[in-house]
Amino acid sequence: MRNIILTLSTMALLAGCTSKEEKALMQAYEKNKSYHQQLQKTEKTQLYDGNTTKALLTATYLNEQNVDKEHKPDEVFIVGIYIEEMEEESFDQEGYSLTLNGSVPKSIQELVADDPLLKHISFVSEWNYFYLITFPHTSKKSFKLIFESELYGKGELHFAKVAKYVLTKEAF
Repeated sequence: MRNIILTLSTMALLAGCTSKEEKALMQAYEKNKSYHQQLQKTEKTQLYDGNTTKALLTATYLNEQNVDKEHKPDEVFIVGIYIEEMEEESFDQEGYSLTLNGSVPKSIQELVADDPLLKHISFVSEWNYFYLITFPHTSKKSFKLIFESELYGKGELHFAKVAKYVLTKEAF
């Protein structure tokens, strides 16, 4: 009898405490769901001169997974760039380049600070310039976005069309 009462009391306590915390956690997650999904598709690289950061690039991959094999959309990124000595609003005139597996962008469109595309993107700051950059379609599941400078070298950002853990062959 004592064991039954103790078991029921323990279950009631656990069910009562976890349900309140779980509901609050799920509400917070649902509120910021698109932010967290975009955060998983965001990478960052920095170019240095000694110990000083000269350029910072964050890129968020916007394409969703598609089951239609015939549909081959372009690869689209929102790129945030901070360059220390940048005087103009175009990074490609400053000796910097951006390529996706060796191919140059099809289009580069500057985004204004209050653009709706930036609302759910992480790493938005007032010091960065933001661009919507479109590259030609690539059939590979993983690819590299390479940010290169004539003075400071290059940085590589690794992206994948599928979850990155799917591409590893090691068992967990």
